Amino acid sequence: MNKELETGIKALPPLPESVGKIQAICSDVNAGIGDLANVVSKDPMLTANLLKASNSPLYGFSREINNVTQAVSLFGMATVKGFALSSAVKSGVKIDLSPYGIDADRFAIISQEYNALMSRWYKKIDNSMMEILAPASFLIGVGQIIIANQIIEDGKKDEFFGKIKEAENVNDVENEYFNTDSTHVAAAIFNHWRFEYEMVESIKHVNNPAEAEEDIQGYAKALQIVKTAISYNGVITDASQSKAVELATEYGLQPELLTEALESIRNS
Repeated sequence: MNKELETGIKALPPLPESVGKIQAICSDVNAGIGDLANVVSKDPMLTANLLKASNSPLYGFSREINNVTQAVSLFGMATVKGFALSSAVKSGVKIDLSPYGIDADRFAIISQEYNALMSRWYKKIDNSMMEILAPASFLIGVGQIIIANQIIEDGKKDEFFGKIKEAENVNDVENEYFNTDSTHVAAAIFNHWRFEYEMVESIKHVNNPAEAEEDIQGYAKALQIVKTAISYNGVITDASQSKAVELATEYGLQPELLTEALESIRNS
């Protein structure tokens, strides 16, 4: 990987203590919703983000959610862990994604779109895999933060943005500048933060699931489909939906459920 990108990753601050507690609870088979809600309620920003999202049409809950315990119960522990990681990134890392034409608030919304699609679709296929897929889907785009910072430092923001706007595949532009793409950078960030092996490897192989170890391929395929359906700037087009459905069909991952989930998100 580009040395400047490696330096940027190593400079990332450690995750806050509250995230560590949430990760520990989610890994504890004896812990329950109440334990997680108790920790979440002590983090004002996370609480606000969770309640706001739970009442957003993006997730499609049928009733108003007005307390943390309700939100944690509806989302499930894995998704709440994803919210915690996403919230920690937003509050602890300088986010300037202007080289991609998006701002920090839009980045947070896009992260939720990835997760909402994964939740609406894959939870119905294999809920046991959501332990990895829920938090990983939140952070598919986190590598863009490091790449964008380096582009700005190199004084190439306008040039990069111009190429991104015209590109059919954003990864090609990232590779042109850094010989790597944002998914590999995200995997390196996950590794820096000592995330689960499955999360690191599944993100690393988003663009090439067949090259992953057999027990990782399922995660990588699901993430690839979500990343294909929703572009880096959060747009779902007819073309991106079609490509995602084609992949789901190829992988035998219930394309009809994917189509239903995508239509719900496009209409939210």
